[in-house]
Amino acid sequence: MSKKVVIEPVTRIEGHAKITISLDPKGEVEDVRFHVTEFRGFEEFCKGRLVWEMPSLTARTCGICPVSHLLASAKAGDGVMGVTIPPNAVRLRRIANLAQIIQSHALSFFHLSAPDFLLGMDSDPATRNVFGLMAANPELARRGIRLRGFGQSVIEAIAGRKVHSPGIVPGGIANPMSEETRSRLLEGLPEARETAAAAIEVFVEILEKHPREAQSFGNFPSMFMALSNETGTWEHYDGRLKMIDAKGGVVVEGVDPRDYRTIIGEASRPDSYLKSPYFKPKVGEKGKPEEGMYRVGPLARVNMAESMGSPDGDAALAAFRERAGGVALSSFFYHYARLVEILTATEQMELALKNDNVLDPMVRAQAGVNQLQAVGVSEAPRGTLFHEYRVDPHGILEDVNMIIATGQNNLAMNATVTQIAKEWIDGPKIPEGVLNRIEAGIRAFDPCLSCSTHATGQMPLSVTMLSSDGMVLDQVIRN
Repeated sequence: MSKKVVIEPVTRIEGHAKITISLDPKGEVEDVRFHVTEFRGFEEFCKGRLVWEMPSLTARTCGICPVSHLLASAKAGDGVMGVTIPPNAVRLRRIANLAQIIQSHALSFFHLSAPDFLLGMDSDPATRNVFGLMAANPELARRGIRLRGFGQSVIEAIAGRKVHSPGIVPGGIANPMSEETRSRLLEGLPEARETAAAAIEVFVEILEKHPREAQSFGNFPSMFMALSNETGTWEHYDGRLKMIDAKGGVVVEGVDPRDYRTIIGEASRPDSYLKSPYFKPKVGEKGKPEEGMYRVGPLARVNMAESMGSPDGDAALAAFRERAGGVALSSFFYHYARLVEILTATEQMELALKNDNVLDPMVRAQAGVNQLQAVGVSEAPRGTLFHEYRVDPHGILEDVNMIIATGQNNLAMNATVTQIAKEWIDGPKIPEGVLNRIEAGIRAFDPCLSCSTHATGQMPLSVTMLSSDGMVLDQVIRN
């Protein structure tokens, strides 16, 4: 007999997802599928629009990380124009991306995942949320809110608004920075850095208290991909594509982002709107996409970095590596990597803001259509983001392809929920705490489902358990 249980609060992921767990005749977990059941279709309805509109239009793909789409889209616009943007435009774009990383990672850790860690995976779901965290640890919650607010204030200062900002454009930045704005942003950095350092200390304690979760939340070999530069320093805006294996060995490097199709293929399944990108050379023509699974995002970037490029960041990276035992394979370490990136972002932002060239008024190149096809790539908080545009001579879009970080983690998310289910499910029922652990395995990737399927609204997570003959044994819905 099927059973339906409605649990409050609304699940702490962005978008609408469903998980199906299949049992074998012995009642053991045989297969798990993570389905994304919402759709938007940005790649289609952007056709026919002018390329100059694309940053503002594609920023609406996501209200959590619009700067990421602004940057990738504007960089594709730079390519269509055939321009090299002014050095200070690059600097200001980088600062905006650092701010995006800070505010998005703060949301993920303090608002969405900290309730699990600090209130307990098996705690009352009615209070296992940011409001329960505010009651139990008001200082930590306050710090998290202020940290995210700081990141948003930097975005607003550079790009004009906190969300869907108009100031990042093809050719550079719409407006230069003033001395008054620089001084105001510098004043907020010490508190932001202190909060990041404190959060790392908190998570080190969390690791010690959750060894089983750390070992079962997506702890498997995979490749990792991110942008890289010649120095091996942590990269978040520019560079070339690099892939490493589970031991840190280089699989491929130095790939021009414009040639991403030579290494990345895109597969689809009938039970999910979320595409499954894979490493094409490993899969070949007849292989399964799962054979080319790789992960992107903070875990990939930190695993790949030889240095974070700042003193506190390098110290945090060394501690991260020591606790992970080298390359971090457990997706539980995504949380740790986010905090290392926040800390690093505050240091790099300070260096950039203290550079007097940040006030240079030359921040935009002007040109028309000089190339009919271009690719814009940047590191979003969740991972490498691709925008590819093909235009006619008037700059009207004829074709659009967007590969979102959440999609690139799709194969790994499926492998993660499978591992968690096999580790924690014992019998034909799904205890609430086990459901939450499955969810937490997804939250480790901080997925943005509406962003990656190109859907609207905030919807629930549904988990269905099937017997070997297809009978529904249990269903749990967060609504």
